[in-house]
Amino acid sequence: MVVLMLVFVCETVTGGGMVDEDLPTSLISEGTLMRDTLIGDIEDLPGVRVITTHDARLPPPPRGTSTLVHPGDSPWAIWGQLAAGADCCWPIAPETDGILEQLTQMLRARSRRVVACDDATLRDCASKARTAQVLERAGVTVVPTWRQGEVPSGQSGPFILKPDDGAGAIGVMIFQQLPAEPLPGNTIVQPLVEGTAASLILLCQGGRSYVLAANEQIIDDIDGHLHFSGVTVGGLPITEELRMLGDKVGAAFPGLHGIVGLDYIVTKDGPVVVEVNPRLTTSYAGLRRSLGINPIAFVAEFIRDGAIPDLPHMPMPVPVEVRL
Repeated sequence: MVVLMLVFVCETVTGGGMVDEDLPTSLISEGTLMRDTLIGDIEDLPGVRVITTHDARLPPPPRGTSTLVHPGDSPWAIWGQLAAGADCCWPIAPETDGILEQLTQMLRARSRRVVACDDATLRDCASKARTAQVLERAGVTVVPTWRQGEVPSGQSGPFILKPDDGAGAIGVMIFQQLPAEPLPGNTIVQPLVEGTAASLILLCQGGRSYVLAANEQIIDDIDGHLHFSGVTVGGLPITEELRMLGDKVGAAFPGLHGIVGLDYIVTKDGPVVVEVNPRLTTSYAGLRRSLGINPIAFVAEFIRDGAIPDLPHMPMPVPVEVRL
């Protein structure tokens, strides 16, 4: 194959970012799914090859060329070297502790094309409280989100407590009554909204957003801890209301770029947004099977004129279950 483009896919959890720490099982499962699916989709484009890294304790991805990261190695130095030799970089990382923002900045310093949201958007979306404020100002219905000391008096439970910059369902707990403050770390509080846990996969660029799929999430309450165990991609119909929601979110965060996720609750009064994930999410692992087409073909960095085309005739997604 004649290689016209070399793409560096950098997934931090499986890619050596925790090489000197214990590996979190849930994030490893999600990171592996996203990484392997993305690499396969990119390499199915003509003339495109992928390089990546993997933690020495984990198997390499089935496709792409992967560099081992051993204990004691500097993963950031390795990532920087690979980025410098690539035509395009695609970061996948949790927002926690600003990791996704830091990684994106490092990649942009070494590569002219990076599939990622802009810095301000990454910073805003890394905070669930700030995300809620931005969306509420844009007229989007969101789950009320309070920092410590801000919960309205008389507010009854149950409550959801979670880290403001958390990823996945790690640290997400349900309480019938609000625990006494101070709460741990940068905890935020939300009311438990009755409805179906759901998500959108959005294709975004320059304030435009297109809903690729609406998904039903599989979330369990295990002894007061929420556990994300999978998602049915395309399990919900894409309604005009959801398209309008995607438009509003894209306008509120014009720096969203690439394929990103939006979590919401399906309620009798309409969708209520929980958070925006400015990156690939686990649901991406079923997107190609759901659509029947390779979604990477619509990402701006892989299109000759660098702009997302109008997509009026996209196939309707069919349900595809992705389990962790």
